[in-house]
Amino acid sequence: MTRRIAVVGAGMAAARFAERFQAFGGDAEVTLYGAEPRAPYNRVLLADVLTGRYAADDLTLPAGEARLRTGCEVTGLDTVAHTLELADGERVPYDELVLATGAEPIACGGFGRGRVHVVRTADHGEALAGAAARAHRAVVVGGGVLGVSVARALASRGLPVTIVHRAPHLVERDLDGPAGELLRRGLAGLGVEVRTGVTVREAEAEAEAEAEAETGAEAGKGAGSYGAVRVGLSDGRTLDADLVVAACGVTPRTALARAAGLPVRTGVVVDDRLSCAPGVYAIGDCAEHAGRTHGTAGAAWEQADVLAARLSGAAPDAAYEGSRPYARLSAGPLEYAAFGEAAAAACEDGVDVLRIADATRGSYKKLVLRGDRIAGAILLGDLATVGALARAYERDEPVPGDPFHLLTSPNSQGAS
Repeated sequence: MTRRIAVVGAGMAAARFAERFQAFGGDAEVTLYGAEPRAPYNRVLLADVLTGRYAADDLTLPAGEARLRTGCEVTGLDTVAHTLELADGERVPYDELVLATGAEPIACGGFGRGRVHVVRTADHGEALAGAAARAHRAVVVGGGVLGVSVARALASRGLPVTIVHRAPHLVERDLDGPAGELLRRGLAGLGVEVRTGVTVREAEAEAEAEAEAETGAEAGKGAGSYGAVRVGLSDGRTLDADLVVAACGVTPRTALARAAGLPVRTGVVVDDRLSCAPGVYAIGDCAEHAGRTHGTAGAAWEQADVLAARLSGAAPDAAYEGSRPYARLSAGPLEYAAFGEAAAAACEDGVDVLRIADATRGSYKKLVLRGDRIAGAILLGDLATVGALARAYERDEPVPGDPFHLLTSPNSQGAS
């Protein structure tokens, strides 16, 4: 009997697992069950759908020869009977189960249902592009990577945009204060205003427009063009907009696993084999390993590679040892890369910090060293040396006698 591997989810982690399983010579019928009506696609590039650089259909990812069941929501798991329950009532048997359920947007900002856009799926991106074509002013709640990307994309369409961000500076998970300030200046040059250190206190919409938005949401169309919205901030100021986007982060989608009795904390808890129960595995944004959820494409793909190697038999003892933090933003003229202990300060014990800043050119480089090893780095505006730095960091190589060389020369150690 043919071995059956069921993958719940058809996103980036699922597609990578299926593609690598085949590449490793795995012998099994792999089926991806996706609630969305589309084949797997690159979610990282959704903001580029707004700019018009890509159509949603251009983002499709390879999934090997896996069977795709799109528009097919899994509503229940029975890990004892080894069956999935689908939304239409069908029960499907499996031999091994991979959870790749991803994450969902965090609700934020005092908005009612139907009155705010999120950007998590291709349908969200297309709906937002349509609304942006009718809008006159936008507010983006959240100044992380997604918020900055969406704000820049909306500004490229000629919309005045304001980012509202609760932290003291933009993208605080990746950048330090000086880098965040340079990023703010870069956005200002593109027509994006940034308000940091504030939150949305309330949002008021015209009654007629709100009713229209609610009707659109009930019909499954997402938020519509709902007219004027007054966004009240915690500092007492008010912003007027007719397009609001929530980009306040995501949380692992764990309801299925929890209902099935699988171990869940923030995410589905897995060990170094990426297993959460006999014959059951979890990868990607929904997985929690060693107390950590990553929420990045790089980590999801590393986990998918390890699990594909294990289940295909190519490397049955392969183990996931965690992923090193690495973030990169490429939003038109705005670019940065950050990894490791990027926000560490020179006052911390055992840390040396080197910085090169050029405010006129909008570039900032920071190298964090622990002894003769790279502990982290930030490159903003000039990424010429990012390859050498990232490789030296990943390999845990000693830095040369003059570490400034790593910030100024693209042909420095490790670049070959």
